[in-house]
Amino acid sequence: MAKNKDYSERPQQSQLSRESWKVFQIMAEFVEGFEQLSGIWPAVSIFGSARAGTESADYLKAEQIAYLLSESGFAVVSGGGPGIMEAANKGGHRGRAPSVGLNIELPKEQQPNSYQDISLHFKHFFSRKVMFVKYASAYVVMPGGFGTLDEFAEILTLIQTGKTRRIPIILVNAGFWRGLLDWMRNTMCASGTISASDLELVQLCEEPQEVVDAIFAHYESRGFEPSFSEQEILLEL
Repeated sequence: MAKNKDYSERPQQSQLSRESWKVFQIMAEFVEGFEQLSGIWPAVSIFGSARAGTESADYLKAEQIAYLLSESGFAVVSGGGPGIMEAANKGGHRGRAPSVGLNIELPKEQQPNSYQDISLHFKHFFSRKVMFVKYASAYVVMPGGFGTLDEFAEILTLIQTGKTRRIPIILVNAGFWRGLLDWMRNTMCASGTISASDLELVQLCEEPQEVVDAIFAHYESRGFEPSFSEQEILLEL
């Protein structure tokens, strides 16, 4: 015998209408992002802890990496907030290429740093994530927390599954990342959940100039512009 279904908890029509209208807000975030960032090639996205102090070794190293990248012609893209994000924008702002901040509205408000030549503001993490990936020629990942791990895992997944083009993924500070990489190798690879070749997507660097050199080495035999096939992949990102 069929049970009577209780629809009393079904969302009210007004709530459904609000959710439908959110689609236009999401569209607006994508459109503004595409329009503002389409001319910043080549670019490097830099990630790291919002809690890093301005005198910390990681902050100072991120600032120097960003400065060298900017002087080499790369736009520097960060999350727009404090800590490593501020360091990246600060170093990029000192250089000759644009310093870009992809700011996010959070319950505990994130204060945008003051070193952004291009400043975008997002309500949704997923549209912001697309902007980090779509225009990046490389990812530089400094020590950080859950948000940094999220962005690191995101680019690894997209490249591993062929949903975006292969770009350098550079982890800075071996002492911070070595345990995670060892766990991936000794546990994930050993259990067959990833392949050993997947770890070849990642490289460790210590010094700022080493980071820049690694990015140029990746593109030594090709240009920074995506190929036609890569453009098609990025179109479906």
